[in-house]
Amino acid sequence: MTKIPSYRHYKPKDLAVVRLDGRDIYLGKYDSPESREKYGRIIAEWSATGAVPSPRKAPTPTGPTINELILRHDAHVIEYYQKNGRPTSEADNIRRSLRTLREIYGTTPAAEFGPLKLKAVRQKYLDLGVARSEVNRRTSHVVRFFRWCAENELVPPELHHGLKTVRSLTKGRSTARETKPVRPVDDARVDAIKPFVSRQVWAMIELQRLTGMRPGEACIIRTMDIDRSREPWTYVPGSHKTEHHDQERQIAIGPRARAVLTPWLRTNPDEYLFSPREAEQERLKGMRERRKTPVQPSQRDRHKPGRNRRLQTLGNYYDEKRYYVAISRGCVKAFPHPTISRMKIKDRTPAQVAELKEWNRKHRWFPNQIRHTAGTKIRARFDLETSKAVLGHTTSKTTEIYAERDRSVAEDAIEAIG
Repeated sequence: MTKIPSYRHYKPKDLAVVRLDGRDIYLGKYDSPESREKYGRIIAEWSATGAVPSPRKAPTPTGPTINELILRHDAHVIEYYQKNGRPTSEADNIRRSLRTLREIYGTTPAAEFGPLKLKAVRQKYLDLGVARSEVNRRTSHVVRFFRWCAENELVPPELHHGLKTVRSLTKGRSTARETKPVRPVDDARVDAIKPFVSRQVWAMIELQRLTGMRPGEACIIRTMDIDRSREPWTYVPGSHKTEHHDQERQIAIGPRARAVLTPWLRTNPDEYLFSPREAEQERLKGMRERRKTPVQPSQRDRHKPGRNRRLQTLGNYYDEKRYYVAISRGCVKAFPHPTISRMKIKDRTPAQVAELKEWNRKHRWFPNQIRHTAGTKIRARFDLETSKAVLGHTTSKTTEIYAERDRSVAEDAIEAIG
């Protein structure tokens, strides 16, 4: 891997300098924001093209800078990427992608941006160790940003058309890190965390296994969202992933899933079934019941309503992040490291901390893997089209990502003919 030339100080004139291919390029006053930005821009272009940028005078600003347009675009992002009055995760994803653009080309007039500069931004993502699929996604965010600028006549339309000529990174054709595909999770690994998660989290896990619903759909179930007028019951989420594409989502609730749901149905139909606040209250109650020593007088009232600050911060329903964290913690307890997990935190060496982190990563599974498991089971028992209908996909291509082929079918065929 090529070593990145360092940002250096030319003390006689108090200038910042970087040496590329034996030539010094002066960047301006040392440690100034302008010199830092210019350094990042030159290194990014050098890494992307392999050529030393030719020395040239700073261009005379023409039109708004990229910083100014990002500021205007952010107001659009806040307004556009909302669902049910709450910002979606896509808003933060776009901001993260544009942060790199701002760091390298923030003071550059937007009209001067082009395909080579886009490649330089993409190279910066690669230098940060971002995986190939994520690099392509962040690069598309930058292109979409300039599309918004073009449609609002803030930059020439040909700028956006030029950026679309930059092809996405393909597998095996770049130095980008590859990620492993999401695989189904074994039932045994799922069952192992049951003693270490709340009743609420376990009920959501069971529902995902039995219905193939998305993690977010399991988090926001309300009694009013379930049609119990006939069997199977039908759950229509108040919000779902593809609703902005005007697609309807209906989830069939079979007999085993109905048995899971029934104890959680509320008299108030607008109330969420699975509440992290209730889960925390149950946990605290269990701790008090298992306590062997009397509670100190100063601590008796700390869990009353309005006194416990943690309870006040918990919402009425799980979001996907809290659901993920609950499962992740359950995995840590269900699959402890044979030696390091028993050690006190203060006694662990940095090497042991790193080893434990890697151990936990390998033994952790994610809520969306349950959906993959459900899709794979349905496909093995029925067919791809049935799996597609249950998972709520519009195309079989998407279903093939979630529902893996049953290898035993192929093996049985080979045994029969071979």
